[in-house]
Amino acid sequence: MTMPSDGKGRVAAVRRFNRFYTRQIGVLRKTFLDSPYSLAEARVLYEIASSVAPTASAIGRTLDLDAGYLSRVLRNFEKRGLIQRRVSASDARQSHLALSARGRKSFAPLDRRSQRDTQAMLRGLAPAEQAQLIAAMNTIETLLGGEAAAPPVPARRYRLRAPVPGDFGWIVKRNGELYAQEYGWKSPFEGVCAQIVADFANGHDPKRERCWIAELDGEKVGTVMLVKDKPGVARRRLRLVDPKARGLGLGARLVDECIRFARRAGYKEITLWTHSVLTSARHIYEKAGFKLRRSEPHKSWGRPVVSEHWDLQL
Repeated sequence: MTMPSDGKGRVAAVRRFNRFYTRQIGVLRKTFLDSPYSLAEARVLYEIASSVAPTASAIGRTLDLDAGYLSRVLRNFEKRGLIQRRVSASDARQSHLALSARGRKSFAPLDRRSQRDTQAMLRGLAPAEQAQLIAAMNTIETLLGGEAAAPPVPARRYRLRAPVPGDFGWIVKRNGELYAQEYGWKSPFEGVCAQIVADFANGHDPKRERCWIAELDGEKVGTVMLVKDKPGVARRRLRLVDPKARGLGLGARLVDECIRFARRAGYKEITLWTHSVLTSARHIYEKAGFKLRRSEPHKSWGRPVVSEHWDLQL
């Protein structure tokens, strides 16, 4: 394709690409991905699902939406029971938003459909062509985002979201698999994980307890839980980062999310239980300000290990 040399030709080329790509991803349809939502509504749902307690103003800035329109969308979502609001502890004029159980159930098939359609588009290209396409998209994003001097946006980026059906089973399964492969841990380690997950799934308090799932290119690659331990104290549970997502800063991000949520929820302290062989995790906790309080050896999982108890004052 010849590069237009004049201003009108370049404008025409950009407009032609816009027409092509809006049709390619189906945004001209009355509803988005055959869902009950418009594209704008679906994007608002996505921002609430993929962010940690966002405010309406933050979503408005991210999506560049008119405040009045966004307010109407959020009121409609609230009326339909899709979202929940919680007044900010630091600014009573702001409310933090989260998907309700109904909202998560409604958003999950939309997210899966978007993932499936994107995968189908990429499958039509050879691996080298896929890499070329992603590089071109990164270039457009970088240039139009006003960050031309910044490093290229990585092609593989993770996102955090709330759990959906099937995630809790995956948490138990992946913990059991990964720690057996890397450290030789056996039963009852997987049973301990299953009990922690069951306790959370069967009766957690969403205002005081939270679980995050990390996805990379649509695949689950990490998780962490924060639960109530005793009055004023939260406990971090089951932090896991899959090998394919290591080196991206995901482990530290999961810990940071726990700390931020604990502070908003009013906890005064976070405690955690880990093991001395988990050197990368220990480094993250130490960097985040956790202090090692005590340790003791045990052989509960088929190998001699030293368990450790760490605390962080908030």
